[in-house]
Amino acid sequence: MTFAQGESFALIGVAIALFAWGRFRYDLVSLVVLAAAVLLGDVAPKAAFEGFASDVVIIIASALVVSAAISRSQVIEPLLRPIAARLTTPRTQVPVLTAVTGLFAMVTKNVGALATMMPVAIRMGRGKDSSASALLMPMAFISLLGGLVTLVGTSTNIIASQVREDELGAPFQMFDFAPVGLALTLVGFVFLSFGWRLLPKDRAPHTSLAEVSAATLFSTEATIPDDWDAGARPTISSLELGKFDVRLIGLVGADGKPRRPLPDATLAPGMQLLLEGDDAALGALFANTPLSAVSESQRVETAASEDLVGTEAVLEPRSPMVGRTARQLALQTGHGIRLLGISRRGERVDGPIADVRLRAGDLLLVQAGESNLADALGNLGLLPLAERTVTVGDPRRRYLPLLILAIAIAAIAFKVVPVAIGFFVAAVAMVVFGSLTMREAYGALEPEVLVLIGALTPLAEAVQANGGTALAGHALASLLGHAAPIIVLGGIMLAAMVCSPFLHNAPTVLVLAPIGVALARQLGLNPDAFLMAVATGAGSDFLTPVGHQCNTLVRGPGGYRFGDYWRLGLPLSLVVLLAGTPLIAWVWGL
Repeated sequence: MTFAQGESFALIGVAIALFAWGRFRYDLVSLVVLAAAVLLGDVAPKAAFEGFASDVVIIIASALVVSAAISRSQVIEPLLRPIAARLTTPRTQVPVLTAVTGLFAMVTKNVGALATMMPVAIRMGRGKDSSASALLMPMAFISLLGGLVTLVGTSTNIIASQVREDELGAPFQMFDFAPVGLALTLVGFVFLSFGWRLLPKDRAPHTSLAEVSAATLFSTEATIPDDWDAGARPTISSLELGKFDVRLIGLVGADGKPRRPLPDATLAPGMQLLLEGDDAALGALFANTPLSAVSESQRVETAASEDLVGTEAVLEPRSPMVGRTARQLALQTGHGIRLLGISRRGERVDGPIADVRLRAGDLLLVQAGESNLADALGNLGLLPLAERTVTVGDPRRRYLPLLILAIAIAAIAFKVVPVAIGFFVAAVAMVVFGSLTMREAYGALEPEVLVLIGALTPLAEAVQANGGTALAGHALASLLGHAAPIIVLGGIMLAAMVCSPFLHNAPTVLVLAPIGVALARQLGLNPDAFLMAVATGAGSDFLTPVGHQCNTLVRGPGGYRFGDYWRLGLPLSLVVLLAGTPLIAWVWGL
């Protein structure tokens, strides 16, 4: 071992120890290690930042933006709505939710697929015969397995593909992972459809402040558009408001006179419906019906480069708005604020919201341009609560994100463009065509993951360049040379599975994938099989809530404790290891 090799291994060892300790952030550790590698001469100054411009970082960032756009489009929930009423217990809910989550994770990034499906599962889990704790962890695990199917489904596949290009001269293609990934997803689906019973049944979800805020019921109004057609005689019942958890509390005719909101009341263009529901439910209603949201015809004036921001605000006692209506105040034209809804504790708000006389303590759902929001709230005596995404009055083109994604995947599959370019263009298109604002696109990124990968990539490449990975491969070959090839393949997959919960899956692949290639070469085996084993093992992180974002995401809503994960995760890991090892050997050959 040369001094340079020893120095590189020492830096990697320090990083691994700090990752496993968990005292410091992953991204901070990776940046410190990169700085040390440059100062010690292991990484050339010119190569120090190449990792941040690598295809891996571009693909992951772009996939996150694309996934966020699809999630915001609310395209999945309407597809489940026809059968949701029949799914009342985990016995039927788990198979359906895991199947949809797994399929969705195959075409977007796994964490995006899970985030899209979680609100549906949480609502189902509120039923008297169900619970969120029985639903969310199986969904998190199937999203990890579904992500193994395509190149962009998980960062482990993307990094393994980059290592293949560095070591063997060409990356994996978009669907090279599909044979193994599809089979493991199917096996995992069967296991989870029954295995959810291993989870404890007494876990209560941890409700966050954001979730409490999101559950607030607002009163708002909708207009029947001129071109609306729901049949020969459209009625209130044809809107199926109950499917969206929205209640009708009033009806105003096109002539401005109140009407009785009977289920068989005939609707006509120009009529106004007074509705009550939480922000997400109201947003889903407007996204999936032709109804026009309140004041939708009047846009809030903003600068051309500015995004609209939504927030909740409490009306202070000294506010000039107290005792007046939004119409009298000319909120939209005079102050640049759009009033979307009103919530009043212990009392239902009746009448068009523009004509409701406001009281101190009212909770208002408002929207304004970024630069104007703070000043307007201050001038009007509104105390803002925690900012969050507001979906009421935020129309999205439901199927456009899926169309953009389909075009990108087709272009990549037919090798019209490389993967990085295809997903980068798709991410830009999501913003250009209004599926996401720039603010939302930035919010979709996971900077800690991007920094982690960008900072560790130069060090991993330095270890390859100075012969460190070849040395590690030779040492492992001497140790495992007498074992059957299938055992060696399973061993490298097991090593990735064991490391990933403690090191994060990205560093696991960055370290083990080059070693796996070197080991395969020393033993005269197929390097592709070993790269697949490392990617699959690192992506199958089911043992802790901290190894992967998907596991972390469901911990609070599911009320899980740290030790709950291994109850379901350990047997699933064994299933994946025992099924995946021979499957990889059969598909890729040894």
